[in-house]
Amino acid sequence: MRILAIESSCDESAAAVFDGEGGLLAHEVFSQIDLHQIYGGVVPELASRDHVQRLLPMVDRVLARASGDGKPIEGVAYTAGPGLIGALLTGAALARSLAHAWAVPSLGVHHLEGHLLAPLLEPVPPEYPHVALLVSGGHTMLIECAGIGRYTLLGETRDDAAGEAFDKSAKLLGLPYPGGPHLARLAETGRPSRHVFPRPMLDRPGLEFSFSGLKTAVLHAVRALPDASDQDRADIALALQDAVVDTLVAKSLRAVAHTGLDTLVVSGGVSANRSLRSRLDSAAAKQGVRVYYPRLEFCTDNAAMIAVAGHARLAAGERDAIGIRARAQWPLDSLHPPGNL
Repeated sequence: MRILAIESSCDESAAAVFDGEGGLLAHEVFSQIDLHQIYGGVVPELASRDHVQRLLPMVDRVLARASGDGKPIEGVAYTAGPGLIGALLTGAALARSLAHAWAVPSLGVHHLEGHLLAPLLEPVPPEYPHVALLVSGGHTMLIECAGIGRYTLLGETRDDAAGEAFDKSAKLLGLPYPGGPHLARLAETGRPSRHVFPRPMLDRPGLEFSFSGLKTAVLHAVRALPDASDQDRADIALALQDAVVDTLVAKSLRAVAHTGLDTLVVSGGVSANRSLRSRLDSAAAKQGVRVYYPRLEFCTDNAAMIAVAGHARLAAGERDAIGIRARAQWPLDSLHPPGNL
């Protein structure tokens, strides 16, 4: 089955064509960073308007690149949530319109399930069951994955997500939007142990996270250095990154031990962080745990991951009813295995 997938949950416009036999045939992503940078964060109305302009030409381009064998599109998948409701509706409306015009089925896909399935695009995908660390701008979750659609939430953040801790702290350090990648680059020149920030909730059992206190620790460190040099800012950035990474690594391996599994999948935008990958690989190897990541281009929001999730469900016979689905909130544990309606 060959499908078109559309992603528009926040500030990336994306489209992809995926074939059950040929795999990913074409994909494209456009980031709205330049549009939102002047405001220091995503402006939902501007995001929606930009999706309206970008998506259809992008769909045309990926369809053209994937059309070499003349095989038609047999289904359309789109991100139905969670996300910014206006942004979601732009992609959903386009997807449903195309599906109606082509007389093919369409299906709204859970954005976080897309992230969980992104590593399936790799030449050597992870096997089930496994533990997943889903760590992105707005989510930090540990999930036991028994199969596609069979998810058990083990723990999540009680307040800020890890990505939010990076972005908010980056803003305190005067770094441009989006702050996370800028903070990671600044941390490369930081001096170890100049600052030591708390590792939240590691001193107690359980698999939940809390990162709001780290932002406060950064705020106090910044205020204590009113004339901070570039080196001072780099030292703070490194201390924050170390605290976040240490927490994610420890909790992830704790989750693996809790479940008795030996495979960990890490996905979401923060999974691109090089320090996280390096330390997690090292710590996991000592415990005999295999770790899988999506390639860097599939860590952030993209339509290829939506295509994988959509294909699994469309091929199993799932279809949208009449009407457009878009949900700002959508619990991951409300999902079911493909075709199990």
